[in-house]
Amino acid sequence: MLTRLRQLLNWALPAAEHTASRRFLTSAAVWFCLGTLLGLATAIEFIAPDLVAGIPWLEFGRIRAIHVGLVVFGFTTSALLGAMLYIVPNLLRTRLAAERVANLACWVWNATFVAVIITLALGYTQGREYAEWIFPVKVIVTLALVLLVYVLVMTITNRQEPVLYVSVWYGVGGVVWTALLYPLGNVMWRPATGSMGGIVDAIWLWWYGHNLFGLMITPLAIAVAYYLIPRVAQRPLYSHQLSLIGFWSMLAFYTHIGTHHLIQAPVPVWLKTVSIVDSVAMIIPVATVLINLWMTMRGSLARFADHLPGKMVFLGSIWYLVVCLQGPLQSLPSVQRYVHFNNWVIGHAHIAVLGFAGFIALGALWHLLPLVSRREIFRPHLVIVQYWLVLVGLTGFFLSLTIAGLVQGQAWVDGQSVYRVIPQIIPYLSLRAVFGTMIAVGAAVGLYNVLMTLYYGKPVVES
Repeated sequence: MLTRLRQLLNWALPAAEHTASRRFLTSAAVWFCLGTLLGLATAIEFIAPDLVAGIPWLEFGRIRAIHVGLVVFGFTTSALLGAMLYIVPNLLRTRLAAERVANLACWVWNATFVAVIITLALGYTQGREYAEWIFPVKVIVTLALVLLVYVLVMTITNRQEPVLYVSVWYGVGGVVWTALLYPLGNVMWRPATGSMGGIVDAIWLWWYGHNLFGLMITPLAIAVAYYLIPRVAQRPLYSHQLSLIGFWSMLAFYTHIGTHHLIQAPVPVWLKTVSIVDSVAMIIPVATVLINLWMTMRGSLARFADHLPGKMVFLGSIWYLVVCLQGPLQSLPSVQRYVHFNNWVIGHAHIAVLGFAGFIALGALWHLLPLVSRREIFRPHLVIVQYWLVLVGLTGFFLSLTIAGLVQGQAWVDGQSVYRVIPQIIPYLSLRAVFGTMIAVGAAVGLYNVLMTLYYGKPVVES
């Protein structure tokens, strides 16, 4: 019995190098597939609202929250965390500290999403954007983050490399900031509701909600980009100093912009002004990242044409530019008057998660999977298929929602009633479902290729 328990423990919490990274990357592919399927279901419900009438656990209000959680945390963040568990020790020339603890963090992290699916489908929610999960689930998330902080900080402590390359700054910073942000933003000292009261809660919620992107997804994605692009280009990063300016300016400006979601609300004017000014000031950290990455690529674009993971990360940087031009623009009251409370914002959120961070996460997945599994990609052409399905699907999805949002915004300003606007946007919502199908198929193709690589990929031959 003890022998079997020991075998089970060694399987669940192995000490072998890169096992935790591999498991995070694999689980990201699983949640990407399931998350996009649920997203497709919500898109279909917009054009066929009675399709699941009488089936509460499939209603839009429940599966939409599950979809968001699985894509933001389950896919994007899992893939980027898996990348960090490989990149950080690699850059520090040491093994990952406490590989067993990292594997435990992976199990705890993924247990979160099983609990999320069950509880939200049953209607148990705290009803706050990006903070819908009930208190016990949030405790599980916090535990996983604490375990990851321990592993990464101990790896830095044990390092052989004295210089902390910028990917370590961004990656470890993102995990530490998220571990601090998550319990605060979810008001975990009030477990029954997970909220404060009145307008104070709205301000607190959007401080948290926007910083999930600013202090979790963005630094993790930038860390991967700063690692992968110089490797593909086969040249040093253009400017280490520029990257640090971007790091500290991101921390200075991003943390104050959440209130631009509340320009229409009775929030103090000074707070609205700070959020708008800092939203525009985000041009500084974004410009430092993009200039640094693209100058590193200068003269080596041909390498990226032949290196699909590198191409995915490069595409993610282009989406980053689009996201961060659109963000400051829509924070301006004169623009927000037309684009808030409609599908424009939904399109913006999708290119932030799936365009910017999602493509970088996919690039990390396909670059690192052979390294952590010691197997060649099962079908390289399927990576190309996924690339085009997700790219075309997301582009069409974004354009459809942007147009629908502008139609809605103009109708809102003109004082039109809702029932007159709905028929006008149905064609665009139908296109949303069509392009969403492409994204879901791309995710399924990717999951198939990941699993087949792990089980049937050819072993990598050491040179």
